[in-house]
Amino acid sequence: MDGAISPHSLRHAAITAALDAGCSLRDVQDFARHADPRQTRRYDRARGALERNPTYIATYLAGATGAR
Repeated sequence: MDGAISPHSLRHAAITAALDAGCSLRDVQDFARHADPRQTRRYDRARGALERNPTYIATYLAGATGAR
């Protein structure tokens, strides 16, 4: 990835932020114009994936132990 911000990355960020802010899945589905709620639920499930990401875990552990 070249680090460029794409329309899709902005859309993904907006949907994820709305879910993080506690908006209902139905309201986010309407905002995202998803015809099928299963599409919106993909974003909802992906929010928890960060906790399982090896980079996130390594960063957390490095911070907890004071390693640099």
